[in-house]
Amino acid sequence: GRGREVLSVARGSDLLIIMCDVNSIRRLDTMISSLEKVGIRINQVPPQINIEKKVKGGIIIHSNIKQDLEIQTIKGIAKEFGFANAEITLKEKFTLEKIIDAFSKNRVYIPAIFVINKIDLEQNTNRLGHRENYIAISSQENIGLDKLKELIWETLGFVRVYLVRPDQEPSFQNPIVMNKDNSLSQVAVKLGSEFSEEKKKAKIWGKGAKFPGQEVSLTTKVAE
Repeated sequence: GRGREVLSVARGSDLLIIMCDVNSIRRLDTMISSLEKVGIRINQVPPQINIEKKVKGGIIIHSNIKQDLEIQTIKGIAKEFGFANAEITLKEKFTLEKIIDAFSKNRVYIPAIFVINKIDLEQNTNRLGHRENYIAISSQENIGLDKLKELIWETLGFVRVYLVRPDQEPSFQNPIVMNKDNSLSQVAVKLGSEFSEEKKKAKIWGKGAKFPGQEVSLTTKVAE
């Protein structure tokens, strides 16, 4: 029920938890197929292909890697997607599906964790199969829940940044959750636009610092 709405929400998510119980493991493949049909690619990276539209010159293809697909096939796909003149640079070996994905504008690439619940009801764990980012849990018996939380945290790339006032000693009292790709300037913005306006530098402690209290630019990436 409400499949389209669910799929629409899934397209805009940062992480998918694809869950079933031990008696309906086959439904995982059904859910994955439904996601793929609407352009959601699970645990994949975008194809390494650069497409640059041109005014004239036809379709030119550059690649230092031998492709299984014929050049004319790639050109035909490009024309199907409305590219009459373009330079296409292939940076990896491609299948037909990957080429189509590269030209399709509706593709999104989202990490996913496969969760099988009610593991306490299943004695034969070999029946569960093997998947990337796969974890078995039991919410009833509190099995695997901590591991699932850790996996969600790591997959999303979260880090804790502990905030220190100028008149305080560093401590673990005031954490703020950020992404490992965030900079200190984004930390400042999260604290408030007025707070971030006049800030140019920050002092840091921990793994990211060469010495305790090092003064750095706000372009510095956060580190836990």
